[in-house]
Amino acid sequence: MRFRSVLWLLPVLFFAQTLCAGPPDTADWGFFAHRRINRLAVLTLPPEMMTFYKTHIDWISDHAVDPDMRRYASPFEGPRHFIDLDMYGAPPFDTLPRERYLALIKFIKTYGVTAAKDTICLFGPGGIFEAQTLKDAPLENAWRSFFVRQVMPLIYSGEVALNRDSLQAFLKNNQLERQGRPLRIETAFFKDDFSTHGILPWHLQKMQRDLTEAFRRRDSRRILRLSAEIGHYIGDGHVPLHTTSNYNGQQTGQHGIHGFWESRIPELFADEGYDYFVGKPEYLRNTTEYFWQMTLASHSMVDSVLTFERALRLKFPADRQLCPDMRNGISIIAPCRDYAAAYQEALDGMIERRMRATIHAVSNSWYTAWVDAGQPNLKNLEVPVADAEAQKEEAEMKKSFESGKILGRPEEH
Repeated sequence: MRFRSVLWLLPVLFFAQTLCAGPPDTADWGFFAHRRINRLAVLTLPPEMMTFYKTHIDWISDHAVDPDMRRYASPFEGPRHFIDLDMYGAPPFDTLPRERYLALIKFIKTYGVTAAKDTICLFGPGGIFEAQTLKDAPLENAWRSFFVRQVMPLIYSGEVALNRDSLQAFLKNNQLERQGRPLRIETAFFKDDFSTHGILPWHLQKMQRDLTEAFRRRDSRRILRLSAEIGHYIGDGHVPLHTTSNYNGQQTGQHGIHGFWESRIPELFADEGYDYFVGKPEYLRNTTEYFWQMTLASHSMVDSVLTFERALRLKFPADRQLCPDMRNGISIIAPCRDYAAAYQEALDGMIERRMRATIHAVSNSWYTAWVDAGQPNLKNLEVPVADAEAQKEEAEMKKSFESGKILGRPEEH
C-alpha cells in the first residue's frame, strides 16, 4: 500500500538528509498549500454558501490536512491519495472503468473455499466465472447486484469474509458450475489487490456523493468535515506525481522530486507572486467525468515534471542545488532557492496553474454538491460541539501522526 509524501523534511532532492530529526510537518502539496487552497476556495463561493463557509473558514483550512494525518492511523487511507495510471496501460486508459463500483467489480477478486480445502477464485481477474459473466449480460447484471449488496459494504472495512450462504445461493440460482458439477463452498472471502495502485478519482466520486447527502440533511458538522477533506483529495488529483508509479522519481534517479515540486516551490514562491483569482464556482453536470479529466490532465504533465528537472540538474552547479535551511526551528537540507526558482521557470508556471486550478475545482465541487442537494438554506446553521467519540477519534489520529509511524510502505511521497 502506497503513502505519499508526508513530511516537510522530505522535500529534499536526491540523497539529501535532514540535519536534525524532527516530527512530521507536511504532506502532499505541503500542509501550507492544502490549507491555502481550502481557504481561498471558500472566498469564491456565492453569498448563500459564504455565510456558512466563511464563519468556519479557519476550521475548513486547518482540517484540510486531516487525510494526510490519517495515513498514520488507517491502513486504508493511503490509496485514496493517488492513482498509478501507468499501471493500466497508455492514455486515455479507455479500458479503465470510470465509475467506482464498476472498477471494484472488475478488479476485486472473490474466492470460495471448498470442503476439500481448495481455494478457488470465482470472480474478478483470473476467476473461473469471469469470462462467463462478461459474455452473459443477465448474469453480469446479477453479479453486479450481488457485488454491490454483499461485497462493496465490506471493502475498506477491515472485514474480508463474505456470507457463504448468500454466495452459494447466487451460484446455484445462476447455474454456475465447475466442470459440469455444482460447486459447494464452505467459506467465502474477497481480496483487494486493486488498491495497490491507488483509488483517487474513484474515491472522489464517493466523497462528492457523501457531501451532497450531508447538504440534504443540513448536517453542519459533516458538511464541514467532508468539504475540508474533499478539498485535500482534489488537491492531490492536481499533482502530476500523484498519477504515476514513478511518484518520487525513484525509477529515474530523481528521488525527492515529489516534495520539491509540490512543497518546496509553493512554500518559497506562492505568496510572492501567484495569481489566486479563479472566478466564481461552476456547476458540474458530470462530476465523475470532471474528476477523471482533472486526473488525466495531471498525468499528461508527468513527463515534463521529470524531464525538466533532470535537464536542469545536469547544467545547474551541483554545489548550488542543495542548501541548509530552517523549518519550524529545525535545520534541514533542501533545494536551494535559486535552484527552485530555476525549476519553476523551466516549468513555465505549471505549479501556479495547478494550484489555481485546484482552488477552482474545490469550489466547483462544494457548489455542485450544494446545488444537487436542493440549495438548502445554510444561514444560521449551527455546528454542534463534537461528541466524545469524535473527539477521541481526532485525538487518536493526531497521536498516530505525531508518532511518525506510517502504516504502509515507508518511503513514499
